[in-house]
Amino acid sequence: MAGPFNWIAQVVSVSAFNVRTLPQRVGSSLTAVLGIAGVVAVMVGVLSIAQGIQRTMERSAAPENVLVLRGGATTEMMSGLSGDDVRFISEAPGIARDGDGALASSELFVIINLLKKSTRTDANVPLRGVTRQAADVHNGFRIIEGRMFEWGLNEVVVGVGAAREFEGLEVGSSIEVAREQWPVVGLFEADGGISETEIWVDAAVLQPAYRRGNSYQSVYAKLESPDAFQAFKDALTADPRLNVKPMREADYHAEQSSMLRGLVRGLGSLIAVVMGIGAIFGALNTMYTAVASRAREIATLRALGFHAGPVVISVLFESLLLALVGGMIGAGLAWLAFDGFTAATLNFTSFSQVTFAFEVSPSLLVLGTVFAMLIGFVGGLFPAIRAARLPIASALREQ
Repeated sequence: MAGPFNWIAQVVSVSAFNVRTLPQRVGSSLTAVLGIAGVVAVMVGVLSIAQGIQRTMERSAAPENVLVLRGGATTEMMSGLSGDDVRFISEAPGIARDGDGALASSELFVIINLLKKSTRTDANVPLRGVTRQAADVHNGFRIIEGRMFEWGLNEVVVGVGAAREFEGLEVGSSIEVAREQWPVVGLFEADGGISETEIWVDAAVLQPAYRRGNSYQSVYAKLESPDAFQAFKDALTADPRLNVKPMREADYHAEQSSMLRGLVRGLGSLIAVVMGIGAIFGALNTMYTAVASRAREIATLRALGFHAGPVVISVLFESLLLALVGGMIGAGLAWLAFDGFTAATLNFTSFSQVTFAFEVSPSLLVLGTVFAMLIGFVGGLFPAIRAARLPIASALREQ
């Protein structure tokens, strides 16, 4: 048993020696740490965009919320439902009801043009026509400033995300809709969901403004329970009077954002790989310098009976330690700089803006730190092997 314990003792001794000599190499070590920190900060920051978009979509719908579009439609923009269609849908089994009837909102979805505050460029902003049941159907809707619009009047309420990102949406201002000025009378929240990107108006007012007649594009409804979805879907798809596509609202939002999330994650991964390669070269340079500066010490240890294995592990340990410090610094910087930062981007499926908050989640912080450790491992592996293979006699003669 003396052999394994002796081997471990050698690893501890050489690793401790390497750590104690770090202040002598503070310049090169700091370069490696900061390089890795930069890689991690950028990677986590970019990926937090996709995480924020995903969380926004998840907050947009409760498990019992459903959406009905015309059969074959993939977005609300492509859908169309008649007045009779929405009446048949609201009578379907499984929809929750209160004293005012079915919790189903027949809605219109159009796009208006506004300016982004940050860039002063044109942006497509969703304008949604809703019915009285919308406040009970859409998750977490509540007026936080001003009041709800009057039904039958050309008034709008604005989501907090839209008001934050686009110009002219403060309570008391007005926006141009169908060549007329419609006053903004209220500001609303919706539990951080996608509705906060939208502007809401009475659907009965929006229909004639856009010459839609008695037609809608979607029906949002709340079921009695999530388990009622299959019966609800079967009833609608089996009804010969209807050609509709029922789906869970959460599934719809996930599908709508999948392209955008995939693009951001792909870009983030590409940036991380490119920057990571640069950081690996930095780590290689640091560790090769460290090995070269301690060639005599390493040769002395080998001459005293230290094995090659502990030398390899000690150099790897130093590299991983520097990478860990860099990863933690980068993750911390990303959290401070990006977590909760709000922005708006184009949803490629609806061609409208969606506002969201960057989310630096614990899983992203762990991912960034693991990526840093991978850089440290690759950057330290070859210098560690070189240290173990140093010829003892020639290394002892080095000045």
